[in-house]
Amino acid sequence: MARRRHAEEHENHERWMVSYADFITLLFAFFVVMYSISSVNEGKYKILSDSLVGVFNQVDRAVKPIPIGEERPRTTSPALSEVDQPTGQSLLEQSVADPLHSIAQSMRETFGELIADGQLTVRGNELWIEIELNSSLLFPSGDAIPNDLAFDLIAQVAAILAPFDNPIHVEGFTDNLPISTAKFPTNWELSAARAGSVVRMLAADGVDPARMAAVGYGEFQPVADNATPEGRARNRRVVLVVSRNLDVRRSVTGTGSSNARADAALQRAGTQTAPVSGNSAH
Repeated sequence: MARRRHAEEHENHERWMVSYADFITLLFAFFVVMYSISSVNEGKYKILSDSLVGVFNQVDRAVKPIPIGEERPRTTSPALSEVDQPTGQSLLEQSVADPLHSIAQSMRETFGELIADGQLTVRGNELWIEIELNSSLLFPSGDAIPNDLAFDLIAQVAAILAPFDNPIHVEGFTDNLPISTAKFPTNWELSAARAGSVVRMLAADGVDPARMAAVGYGEFQPVADNATPEGRARNRRVVLVVSRNLDVRRSVTGTGSSNARADAALQRAGTQTAPVSGNSAH
């Protein structure tokens, strides 16, 4: 008896649609994810795009080798020979910038307008620098609570001072007009409170508190004649003294920056920056 032949199965010619549908679904999900990422981090993608354009459009940067390990990156500046160097300076001395010089230069660049208006002064010598601010920039009359401008101003000062280890002491001064309130019985208390307020703001903005000290001199170290309104305005001031080391700071603090002198003993002691802030003393 002859076997029955099984009916041939019908071949499905539309199987490709399943794979195609899966591909379209995945592609749609991919674009949804990319759109969500780009909408959240649009700024980052803009930076990345600009960076890539800059790299591929500048041949020098594109072919510049990436330093590996201890290898130093190459520079386009020719090396200075000993003949080209100023007398008495070595390559090491030139490569290490003086912290006091760097701080003073940054202050002048940042506060050029206030310096031109006479409301901020930067001065100093090889042992310390002084940043003098008129009290009207920081405090209302007869008070030690900082005004709104003070927080932004001190934040800029702190950004310049924070990277260094040099000791800082903040001096408060007043004019000779008497004050007698429950909070400030005399100008001593007012000047010390203002110095303390500046120290707290500097610490809040990232300057190591172990580097700092606050001192009030009251009315007893004027720099101008208290007989005139202009002179009294000059005497109402806060001075940030940045010293080269702890010995210099202690000497300046004992007499006040306006009376201190860079004598020979301090010059011999003032050849190095301050130690690590953990070893500093108030």
